[in-house]
This record gives sequence, structure tokens and C-alpha cells, in this order.
Amino acid sequence: MACHAGGQFPELTSYGRLFKMTGYTIGSRAVPLSAMGVFSYTKSSSPTDDAAFAKDAAALFQTGSVFVAGKVTENVGVFAQATYNNYDNQNPDSNKWQGKWGSDNIEVRYADRLIDDNRDLILGLTINNNPSLADPWNSAPAWMQYVPTQFGVTGPDAAPIVSQLGAQAAGIAGYAFWNQTFYAELAGYQTANRMWSFLSQGTKDADQVKLQGTNPYLRLALSHDWGPHSAMVGVMAMHANIYPDNLDPSGPTIHYRDRGIDAQYQYLLDPHAATVQLSYIAESIDNGDVAGIAANPGNTLKQLKVKGSYVYRARYGGSLSYFSTTGSSDTTLYPDAASNPDTRGWVPEVFWTPVQYVRVGAQYYHFNRFHGATANYDGAGRNPSGNNTLFVYLWGAY
Repeated sequence: MACHAGGQFPELTSYGRLFKMTGYTIGSRAVPLSAMGVFSYTKSSSPTDDAAFAKDAAALFQTGSVFVAGKVTENVGVFAQATYNNYDNQNPDSNKWQGKWGSDNIEVRYADRLIDDNRDLILGLTINNNPSLADPWNSAPAWMQYVPTQFGVTGPDAAPIVSQLGAQAAGIAGYAFWNQTFYAELAGYQTANRMWSFLSQGTKDADQVKLQGTNPYLRLALSHDWGPHSAMVGVMAMHANIYPDNLDPSGPTIHYRDRGIDAQYQYLLDPHAATVQLSYIAESIDNGDVAGIAANPGNTLKQLKVKGSYVYRARYGGSLSYFSTTGSSDTTLYPDAASNPDTRGWVPEVFWTPVQYVRVGAQYYHFNRFHGATANYDGAGRNPSGNNTLFVYLWGAY
């Protein structure tokens, strides 16, 4: 509960954020190994033959992770996660599902804290494999969804590029946190291959996004704590130049420009823990000299996520999320009847933590709009409500 709001991992408290920014080095060294696993049951309102519904109404072991994390030296710490996806892909010959191990969230930090009666300054460097992974607030793209399901429909098909580079990119970032008020981070990301390939293990070459050169990421935030309250408002920006063919990283690139604003508020006073988060990202896509990738020479994408959660006595909790993804229509990018990414919906959730290391929860994904339509979005009579999905999970971590 010291590091996580209401004890609900991975939702960080102010102390948890300091622990992360100081490189996971507070305290003494301990056994650095831990593990977690997710068992789940997914039931969609109207499943089809699509692979997304292949395990509809089936209880299964979904994913498991092993962590190496904690203090290495007084100034160096690590958080490294390897994840096994039990239903990663289907064998093209037998059509049977196959599991796979791969790199997940990985970062190595160097941090120092200069503190006296007049100042409190944290300075650090991090090597990581996901833009916004280093962010200490859970409103960042890398952290806002905690327990996604492998099957069913749980959101829009389109997403800003800043949230698509996990376990595919390698970045080096410098950051500073001044007087627990102002946070700044500047990073550069490139393809996680060659000497950086350990950050993308398990990602097939054909599936790995190929970045041209070094692509900048900027994060600024203002934070303030008072009594049991904590608030933050921030901005982020990323430029990414991406080759259209993952297997041929040459020639002209597609230019992605992401701009975002986010905010978070927490109230933490035992037995109550409440958190509200907001994230809005606007993306412009310039196809440049790349031919045939889209019908329009340029497109836009806008993503809004809002989430509120409450935990009582670190045992009983619930949350309510709203998501909205909108953007320009493009018949090549979105070839269904609606031909645009406009998808909106709600996700209520309830959960229970009977013991410290186990959480039982249920989420329900309710779609108001899918691909720009409120009915018959695919031209074959399917309505957005056909994708409504119940997701029940058992999440253990130790």
C-alpha cells in the first residue's frame, strides 16, 4: 500500500513514484525475482468466426510474467519483465494456438537525488523499450490499461503510434524531478534490433515496427501533493518516422506526430483510495512520398481516455472508464462500411483482493459506436453491441 494506491498494482502512489524515479534503489537489496499470472474468462455478446472470438466462453490461462527488479547499486536499478502469452498465434498448418515468451516492460535506470533544506532534485537516465514506460504517472499511454484480455473486442483497432511501440523500440531518456513539482523527460527511440534486440525478444521481424533513425519523445508535468491529495497535469509529444514495410526499412517513411495532455488526481487516506485519470492524444499522419498506404495524403487520429477508480480497505474496489477514438475517414486504412476509426464505449469494473497477492475482477466492455457507426458498421448487419464483452480474471502476483 505504500507504493500502490489501495494496494492495487500497478497504480502508483506519491511514494511509489519517488521509488521509481530514484531508480528502484530505496532500501536494501533483496531477492530480485517475482512473478505474476492471469487466468481469464471472456464472453462476447455475439461472437463470429473471427480469431478474436476463438476462445469465447472458455476459462483459460492467459499470460504469465517473470520479473527481475530492484536495486543493483546505490544509484542503479532495474525493472525487467518477460511475459509468456499462452495464446500468441495460431499455427498456419494445424490451426492450433501456440504460446510464446517475449520481452515486455524493460528499463534500467541510473538516478541520483540531491536533497537538502533548500532543494530536492532527482536526476536520472533510463534505457527502456516503450515510450512513456519511464513515466511515474499511470495516465501515461504505457500504463493506463492494466489487465487486457487476449480475446473479444476491447477497444478500437486504431491507436496513436506512441502507444504501439512497446517491446519494439529502444530508447535512452534523461529526466529530472525538481522539488517534487516539475518533471521533465527527453528521450530518443529507434528500432530495438542489433545490440538492442534484447528489448524486443519474441517479436518477429515481420511484426516489428521499423523506425528511421532516432525519434524524439518529450514529457513535461507539474505535480503537487497536499495532505491526502495528489494532483498532476502534463503534456507529451512524440515524432516517429516509420517505414511502411517492416521487412524493407528503406526509402520514404510515414511521419507520425503525436501531441497529448493528461492529468491525474489521487485521494489516499486509509481506508479510502480514489484515483481519477485523463489522457487525450491527437495524432497527425503524413504519408509523404509513400504510395498506396492510404487513400488520403494525410490523416488524423484523436484518442480520449478517462478513468476513475475507488478502493476500500485495500480489498474492495471498482472503476469506470470511457474511451473514444476518432479520426479522418480513409477507405484504405479502414476498409469496412464506415471507413473510419470512430469507436466509443464504456468499461465498468469491480474487483476484490481477498489476500495481498491475488485480485479477482470483472470488466464489461460496452460499445456505443464502432468504426463510425451505431448500427450495421460492417455492411453485413453487425451492430456495435455485438462486440460487447464480459472479461473475468484472476490475477496473482508475488
